[in-house]
Amino acid sequence: MQHIKTYQSMKLETSSGSIIIEGPLSSSELKNFTFHEKLEAFRPSKKQFEALLGIADLEEGRILIARLNDTIIGYVTYLFPDPLERWSHFNMEDLLELGAIEIAPSFRGYKLGSELIRLSMLDEMMDNYIIISTEYYWHWDLKETQLSIWNYRKVMEKMMSSGGLTPAPTDDPEIISHPANCLMVRIGQNVTDSSIEKFDRLRFLDREKFRSLRKGF
Repeated sequence: MQHIKTYQSMKLETSSGSIIIEGPLSSSELKNFTFHEKLEAFRPSKKQFEALLGIADLEEGRILIARLNDTIIGYVTYLFPDPLERWSHFNMEDLLELGAIEIAPSFRGYKLGSELIRLSMLDEMMDNYIIISTEYYWHWDLKETQLSIWNYRKVMEKMMSSGGLTPAPTDDPEIISHPANCLMVRIGQNVTDSSIEKFDRLRFLDREKFRSLRKGF
């Protein structure tokens, strides 16, 4: 499968100035910008930027950014699921994970997260993928936003819905460990029935393993 990436961009006028949302970008293109020091939800900002550069150069990797002038103030990433996660179990070449999305705190009132996701789905290639996002409450910035877990969950669902992702059931142990956690899914219109069937098995992998175990008795 060829992972074709088609550049998209838009300009958003805000009280902070004109914000450019664009991508996917290569690592060489990303290096033209500085990375906002408050983009540190997952790791220190310098290390996070290094991680984005690595993802950008992956064959399937996609990085879209929001920037004010030459400063990256937000980003979203897409790539194959981590090899250690259940979502890589079948090595599906048409399954991508929305791995991370982050907006610098002082720019969170402009709905940049929603615009990043919406813009990323304008690339027709995205209709060839199943896109997933695993939402865990312990990754949410509850302290900064002062939102309850459930209100933050509503915000995340609304943001993901801007790109067509909706909640889907699963028996993944981490997700079902707390009722606020969820799996968000978008199935592109060009995804084959066989891939959808395989993904359905993947969502309930523990149940499938149990059935296989019973057959072995």
